[in-house]
Amino acid sequence: MQAHFLSAAAVLAVLVNACSSGPRESDGDHKEAVPVAVASVVQRDVPVQLHAIGNVEAYSTVLVKTQVEGQLAQVHFVEGQRVKKGDLLFTIDPRPFESALRQAEATRARDAAEARNAEVDAKRRTRLLAEGFVSQDEYDQSQTKAASSAAAVKADEAAVENAHLQLQYCYIHSPIDGRVGQLLVHAGNVVKANDTLLAVINQVRPVYVSFSVPEQELPEVRRRAAEGKLPVQAFVPHGVAPVVGDLSFINNTVDMTTGTVLLKALFENDDEALWPGQFVDVAVTLAVRKDSVLVPAEAVQVGQQGQYVFVVATDDSAEVRAVVPGERIGSEIVVAQGLTAGERVVTDGQIRLAPGLKVQIKDGTGNQAPTAGPN
Repeated sequence: MQAHFLSAAAVLAVLVNACSSGPRESDGDHKEAVPVAVASVVQRDVPVQLHAIGNVEAYSTVLVKTQVEGQLAQVHFVEGQRVKKGDLLFTIDPRPFESALRQAEATRARDAAEARNAEVDAKRRTRLLAEGFVSQDEYDQSQTKAASSAAAVKADEAAVENAHLQLQYCYIHSPIDGRVGQLLVHAGNVVKANDTLLAVINQVRPVYVSFSVPEQELPEVRRRAAEGKLPVQAFVPHGVAPVVGDLSFINNTVDMTTGTVLLKALFENDDEALWPGQFVDVAVTLAVRKDSVLVPAEAVQVGQQGQYVFVVATDDSAEVRAVVPGERIGSEIVVAQGLTAGERVVTDGQIRLAPGLKVQIKDGTGNQAPTAGPN
C-alpha cells in the first residue's frame, strides 16, 4: 500500500514539472521581429505651389486662305511639316492673272502715249493763245484733255499695281514659323477668295499653357508676380521631367460661373514637348519654404488620436510618434511637427506593428536586411 502511494506521487510530480515548464518556454523574452520598409526623414527647401490642370495653346495660329479665286495648281509642303516664315505653301494657277497684268500694262502704255500727245498740244496752244492764233475755248479744251489723259495714266498705274498684287496672291507663303497641319484642299480644286480654308499653321515655339486658379488665390499670385517672374512647371503625361516656363498673363476678370481666374504661362518649348490642345498638370511656384522636413506619404497613418508615424529607434524597436503634416509635394508630405531630419520612419508593414516591437528592415528588393541596432 505504501509502495503504491509512493509510485502515484512520483507520477504526479513528473506531471507537475512538465506542466510548469511549458509556459516558461512560451513566455520567452524575445518575440519575432516584424519585417518593415523604412525611409529616412529628410530636410530640404520645398516650393510653395498652386496646382491646376492646364491646356496647351499655340503661340499664334494662322488660317491659310486664298485671296484670289482660281484653281489650286500645286501644294509645296507635306502635312505636319515644320515651315518657316516666307516658305511657299500653295500656288494658284497664275495664268489668268498674268494675262490680266499684261492687259493692264498695255492699257497704261496706250494712255501714256495719249497723255504725252495731249500735253504737247496743250503747251502749243498756250503759245498760240498768247499770239492770238487760237481762241480761249480751244485753249481750255486742250488743257482739260491733257489733265484728263494724265489722270487716266494714274488710274492705269493703279490697275497695273493691282494686277501685280493679284498675281502675287497666286503664291501663298507662310506668314509665321510653325508647324502646318492637315491639308484641307488638294491640288486641282477650284478655291474661292477669302472663303476656302487650305490649312492651319500653329506656332509651337514658344507656346502658352492656360489654366485657372481659385479667385481667393488671386491676391497672392498678383503680389508675387509684382515681385518678379513666377516659374511655372508643366508636367506632360509620361514625361521624364517637367517643362519650365514663366507666368505671362493674369486675366482682368474673375469667371462668375466658376469663381476662377484665367492665367497663362509662356514656354519656349524648343523640343516641342508641349503640343497645342494637350492637357497637362501645372504647378505655379509662389515661394520657397526653407529647411522643410519631409517623409514619404505612405509613412503617415491616421488613428483615433490623429495622424502619426512609426519611428524606428536606434535599438530597432518601433515607436509611435504623433505628427502634424502639411502640404503634399509629389510623393512626399511636409511634416510641420513631430520629426527631425535623419530619423527613420516605417513606410510599409505598419499593420503588424505595435509600440515597442522589434522590426526587421527589408531592403529594396523586399528581402530582410541586417538590423542597424546594437548586437
